[in-house]
Amino acid sequence: MADDRKTTDGAPPSHIHIEKGKPVNWLAWLALALGLLALIWALTRHKEVATTTETVSTTAAAPVAATGSTVAATTTASVGALGAYLAGSEAAPRTFTFDTMHFATASSELTAADKTTVEDVAGVLGKYPATNVKIVGYADARGNEAANEKIGIDRANSVKAALTAKGVDGGRIAIGSGGDADPVDTNATANGQAENRRTELVVVNR
Repeated sequence: MADDRKTTDGAPPSHIHIEKGKPVNWLAWLALALGLLALIWALTRHKEVATTTETVSTTAAAPVAATGSTVAATTTASVGALGAYLAGSEAAPRTFTFDTMHFATASSELTAADKTTVEDVAGVLGKYPATNVKIVGYADARGNEAANEKIGIDRANSVKAALTAKGVDGGRIAIGSGGDADPVDTNATANGQAENRRTELVVVNR
């Protein structure tokens, strides 16, 4: 059966049928957008908090530097070692070398750092009044043997005088000189010579 509807090629349709769709749920889209924004904000905030925590932790973990140099820190450790020894039960004698107690060439004068160390040592000895000690001064290998022996005694006397000035009974403190014997470092360099111009504290009895 022939189709009696007229058609014209290329002609626009006589009418357009628009189907009504479902209404757009704008509320749902808005809620989704707000949720995404909240998630992004939370992630950013978490990163900032983590960074702050890491910075604080790093600062707290870092060691506090001693005023002046690492020598002061080592000296503090040496004084602490003396206190720990006297508090324990290890037998005497026991020798302690304090890193700041190194004298200038041909000098027996204590430096400011030396005096601070002596004060700390005096505080430790004050807690153990039955302890007797011997201070031994040393020299580097320059100069003759007699001169080095004498400068060692002079250095020991300087330390003893400083300890007694801080309240330690002088009768508890003997002195001695090692001269240039028993070096702890090479005498071929200035640094080695400085190490050898040392003072040792020997705990004679507890």
